[in-house]
Amino acid sequence: MLYRTLGSTGITVSVVGLGTWQFGGEWGKEYRSQEVDTILGTAKDEGINLIDSAECYGDHRSEELIGQRIRRERDSWIVATKFGHHFHGHMDRTREWDANGVIRQVDASLNALQTDYIDILQYHSPTDEEFGDEMLQEALLELQRSGKVRFLGLSVSRNDNLGQVERMPSKGCEVLQIVYNRLDRGAEAAVFPAARRMDLGVFARVPLASGFLSGKYSADSVFPPDDWRSGWDNAKRTTILNELAGIVESEIPAGVPMAQWAIAWVLKAPAVTAVIPGCRDAGQVKSNAGAIGWIDAPETHPQHVS
Repeated sequence: MLYRTLGSTGITVSVVGLGTWQFGGEWGKEYRSQEVDTILGTAKDEGINLIDSAECYGDHRSEELIGQRIRRERDSWIVATKFGHHFHGHMDRTREWDANGVIRQVDASLNALQTDYIDILQYHSPTDEEFGDEMLQEALLELQRSGKVRFLGLSVSRNDNLGQVERMPSKGCEVLQIVYNRLDRGAEAAVFPAARRMDLGVFARVPLASGFLSGKYSADSVFPPDDWRSGWDNAKRTTILNELAGIVESEIPAGVPMAQWAIAWVLKAPAVTAVIPGCRDAGQVKSNAGAIGWIDAPETHPQHVS
């Protein structure tokens, strides 16, 4: 595994992390403790020390499953989670952004994770008004002063939201989470240069483009009804698959697994600290970790602009 310093936080994280939305049950599968223990054990064996979760991946369900494992080895992990939403059911969430509500969310996250501190607490796709809430900011700073939270971050909903990114230092945020992959390069134009100028740590989520850069899906693929991707329309899928065909033909070297190539491609961007791909099982964890072997492979794709 390779490790990088996460911006100005001084934290050292593995360049490949572990995204855990799937543990909340919205990827068409319900996870049990034993399965998550195996996944996290494999991640640790591969040198991964970064976990990213959220308050609404299930009703703190993802955090709960993580906590059942990491309570035995808390110091081995960098745990990032989020706030701002309340889970009610499959793809059913309400926004909860008042200061008292967020404090309740954080306490619930700490309880689920079975820990007394969160390494990185992230705003979860806030509106500009929510991000600018001064009472909320003071509540978050108090959580830091109390030791419940080490660092603050921002997980933006749009990869071109330069306005929020530029305000991060004034909000005490040192870590940015953003969508970035070979099929979605919107962050390169302005957000990544800003992140580098402000010395932000950057987590790139969705590095496999919701699975389309995994090599597993085709135009005939059908997602189960309880998989969030089942709601995508055919036109969107066709557009993605047509672009993907050109990438496969002209950019991916022979013999390189597509998923590993896609993760390595993201990690070559100068602004990116780490990727946080999801996984269905321990085998995918190993595959994701193996992407570091291709970071130094010859460039066969358009140059990163960041």
